[in-house]
Amino acid sequence: MPRRSADLAYAGFVWTIALGAMLLLLAPTVVVLITSFTGAQTLKFPPPSWSLRWYRELLSSDDLLAATWTSLKVAFWATLACTVLGTAATLGIARSRSGWARFLDSLFMSPMVLPAMAFGLALLMVFSLMSVRLSIWTLTVGHVVICTPFVIRMVSAAVQQLDPLLDDCSFSLGASRLYTLRRITLPLISRGMFAGGFVAFLSSFDHVPVSLFLSDARTEVLPIKLWQILEADLDVRVAAVSGVIVIVTLAGLILAERLSGLGASVQQRA
Repeated sequence: MPRRSADLAYAGFVWTIALGAMLLLLAPTVVVLITSFTGAQTLKFPPPSWSLRWYRELLSSDDLLAATWTSLKVAFWATLACTVLGTAATLGIARSRSGWARFLDSLFMSPMVLPAMAFGLALLMVFSLMSVRLSIWTLTVGHVVICTPFVIRMVSAAVQQLDPLLDDCSFSLGASRLYTLRRITLPLISRGMFAGGFVAFLSSFDHVPVSLFLSDARTEVLPIKLWQILEADLDVRVAAVSGVIVIVTLAGLILAERLSGLGASVQQRA
């Protein structure tokens, strides 16, 4: 009985800490969602009245729609490049035990270790030394460097689950390396590729530090636009945009889990 009481006390303590952490993490998102349905002119919690007014306002906000479209374009091209480059890098270093493989793995992961602000400033200095004008493409390159580590980690988990004998069997039956890659390896690691691409897209879409340094005056992305709005005025449209992002992200996560087992891919890596 004392042992059982101790186990119950320990379980209660762990659950209390876990619930407290979840409440601390989710409370700001819930507050923003609730505030986005206010009928007032400014951000106020709890809302004095309820309305969908600010969600309707988004449809006529040309500045926010333009910034959203720019963010989607940058995230799309960055995700496409990250998926290709990250998958190629993973296939080259995942199973290798050489010192070069470990060095390259550390090099590719360095953007996740360095402070994002310092990394964005460093990229700006590099482009300046190369006399490259800032544009949507320099911003995309910066997002590719930042987001590729997510793809490498996800695809690496999928590659580690593959049996090396599958490639040997394919080669022994006369298949070329390209055919084996296209018909065996890539289909088997497709879940990891999709999971990495999905995380890379989310990271690129709302990344602020790199976007702050590498975007020019004509390339206005959504996170920077929202930041500027909050600096000037407590516009309720910011809460509405945040609500749309949260809802779309949750829907995307549920859809990704249903279609490709995103949660299983992340759990394998963990």
